[in-house]
Amino acid sequence: MVPTRLYYQVRPMIPRRLQILLRSWYVRKKRARYRDTWPIYDEAASPPENWKGWPDGKRFAFVLTHDVETEVGQRRCKHLMELERELGFVSSYNFVPERYTVSRETRESLVRSGFEVGVHDLKHDGKLYDSHRKFLECAGKINGYLKAWGAVGFRSGAMHHNLDWIHELDIEYDASTFEFDPFEPQPDGLNTIFPLWVCRNGSDRGYVELPYTLPQDFTLFKLLREKDITIWKKKLDWVASKGGMALLIAHPDYMSFDGNATRYDEYPVRLYRDFLEHVKSQYDGQYWNVAPRDVARYYKNIAARD
Repeated sequence: MVPTRLYYQVRPMIPRRLQILLRSWYVRKKRARYRDTWPIYDEAASPPENWKGWPDGKRFAFVLTHDVETEVGQRRCKHLMELERELGFVSSYNFVPERYTVSRETRESLVRSGFEVGVHDLKHDGKLYDSHRKFLECAGKINGYLKAWGAVGFRSGAMHHNLDWIHELDIEYDASTFEFDPFEPQPDGLNTIFPLWVCRNGSDRGYVELPYTLPQDFTLFKLLREKDITIWKKKLDWVASKGGMALLIAHPDYMSFDGNATRYDEYPVRLYRDFLEHVKSQYDGQYWNVAPRDVARYYKNIAARD
């Protein structure tokens, strides 16, 4: 984590466009090394012990989450929510409490419409886990936002994580990890496409960990420069065949809703729409699409019985 900490110290001095160019070069170079294990990592397919399957006999879980990283992304939440509602999907929206002014109206509109709201880091500056003392200070503030927003889920910025420290948060689930993603700054994956119960010191207290199992939109379209949703479809087919949880992170910040992705860090929202339409047509009646809190509660009940 030391190189990562150094990077986040100097990152504010690096122009955003240059950051993306450097990351893209690094990720595309690294991709060749993992061609046999990414995006499909066969060792992650084993279900948990005594796994009972998904509710109502559904073949797999389909979980949509959004990290809203800037004010621009927040302004786009309404349009994204309307797109998902039109296609019959529900998702969660995670806001950064102290990076921009989080709109109470936006949060309440999402909740009224059946969507979930979660907390995304505190400042999203890459420094949350610099020290345990600092994390505890931040945890107190994060818990305040969780309570004020009626939220039960958390995700760290940049997918940084320390599953022991996260016990300090008043949450039902954390979503700061992934099944297998060698392109993340902290690339230690959970190696599972199922939820995981994280207990505290061997007690029955804990939280559910929900790893993402589909590549992030920004990684796919901006760092790897993919032009279509082939990889998403390929990975979804595999997760569905294994009866796992297809969990996606997408960012309204990087979606262009005007038909053209004119900014260097944007991609056309039609790619996201195309994927949802593919899921709906290809797997109609086979997937369990609920908010992540519902997946966590379902899995917690299974873990508690075991």
